[in-house]
Amino acid sequence: MRREHHRTLLATESEEQVMQTKGNGQQLSVSKMPVLKEKIVQSTAIQVTDIQKSYKNLDVLKGVNFAVEQGSIFALLGSNGAGKTTLVKILTTLLKQDSGTAIVNGFDVASEPARVRQSISLTGQFAAVDEMLTGRENLILIARLRHLKQPRQVADELLARFGLTDAANRRASTYSGGMRRRLDLAMSLVGTPPILFLDEPTTGLDPEARMEVWKEVKTLADGGTTVFLTTQYLEEAEQLADHIAILHEGKILASGTLMELKKLFPPAQVEYVEKQPTLEEIFLAIIGKKEYR
Repeated sequence: MRREHHRTLLATESEEQVMQTKGNGQQLSVSKMPVLKEKIVQSTAIQVTDIQKSYKNLDVLKGVNFAVEQGSIFALLGSNGAGKTTLVKILTTLLKQDSGTAIVNGFDVASEPARVRQSISLTGQFAAVDEMLTGRENLILIARLRHLKQPRQVADELLARFGLTDAANRRASTYSGGMRRRLDLAMSLVGTPPILFLDEPTTGLDPEARMEVWKEVKTLADGGTTVFLTTQYLEEAEQLADHIAILHEGKILASGTLMELKKLFPPAQVEYVEKQPTLEEIFLAIIGKKEYR
């Protein structure tokens, strides 16, 4: 699990006097010097406390609590209707909670939504690219909207990072699903937001394209970006997540690392069985791609 700690030197209010001894042995107070104390601060990118949300008579979120560490991949698992997208909308300031608090990058989503939006980027279930524009033009557009200097340079760097340089001048409508999703991720990283929300990012992608997205997500987290991932694919969470939370009927039923969650179950009985390849493994072997691990 990726964890970052910041060492902070704090000057205390109760400063100590520095005494200087004169030649005659008399001690005089020369000045007050701050006593520096070292404080270890655990960095938390997202803190959710007792979040509740209802739509008329339907309780969608019923007191959700969790924390996400900086530079980690946090996976929120849940079936359709569990409340995943509602929670993401609250954390990204698109929806207001009924009660509870959510702090994102140190800012309250309810009282400081503009500061939160400056700190995040959101990639939804479907690629939000302008199909009439080229890949480069999509990135330049976002860079200009974020008021970045040298938007063309920003676009070219991201195109190279996501392996889209050769397709930079093609319209996004000609891109494959995997290429479109990579362009969508690249657009999300314009301006280098510290926190990235991915709401079911591999929905509708084929196995090869899905593994391309997995690789990019891991690279982002390795570079210090905090990734908040929602997914229905258990294998996706298993491959990517440092920490996993299971949301069911508006409540977090379990939360922890993969190993911690496995300990909730009795030890497995050892049985010797012949393992047959899955259809996904067969597909990847036939097209000459190794399964991403």
